[in-house]
Amino acid sequence: MQADTLSGGFGDPAIQSAHAFRSVMEAMARPGTIHDIAGAVPPGPLSPAAGAVLLTLCDTETPVHLAGAAHCEAVRRWLAFHTGAPITGPAHCMFAVGTWADLMPLSNYPVGTSDYPDRSATLIVECPVLATTGATLTGPGIKDHATLSVPDIAALQSNRALFPLGLDFVLTHGDRVAALPRSTTVRATEVS
Repeated sequence: MQADTLSGGFGDPAIQSAHAFRSVMEAMARPGTIHDIAGAVPPGPLSPAAGAVLLTLCDTETPVHLAGAAHCEAVRRWLAFHTGAPITGPAHCMFAVGTWADLMPLSNYPVGTSDYPDRSATLIVECPVLATTGATLTGPGIKDHATLSVPDIAALQSNRALFPLGLDFVLTHGDRVAALPRSTTVRATEVS
């Protein structure tokens, strides 16, 4: 087993996973806000933020789809060692991780059913930038509105139209995380 497989996990799992979980939950509860998330040093191409999200939310019963460059031997071994999460295809995953382009098409992922809307996937999207500028967000957890750099407004609007079904998104960049639950309305920011 290579050293990078064994390293890069939480040094103090109880404390660091609690902090990471809080960052993810704060991001989900308040769409459009960006939170620091630290403690993981996964192998490339995963960002520290994506690694921390995976370490926090995945275990032996959460199938993960690795898309594009994330689907490499180093990431598979690291994820298996630190979480035990099984690797699967997009149709059967609970979590998927990769860049927006690598995760396409969104129709490949489970969106839940009318009886079980919670049986949908959460996509962990590695973003080239994560900023509180860009699209306008409204909905639960947002006091008036928020703005956030998002990868594809039209695709997120189509996802919102499926509510209460649909995908949830965790956006990562470096050691920062934001989230877009399926209940969030996304629209282009109007220029005045």
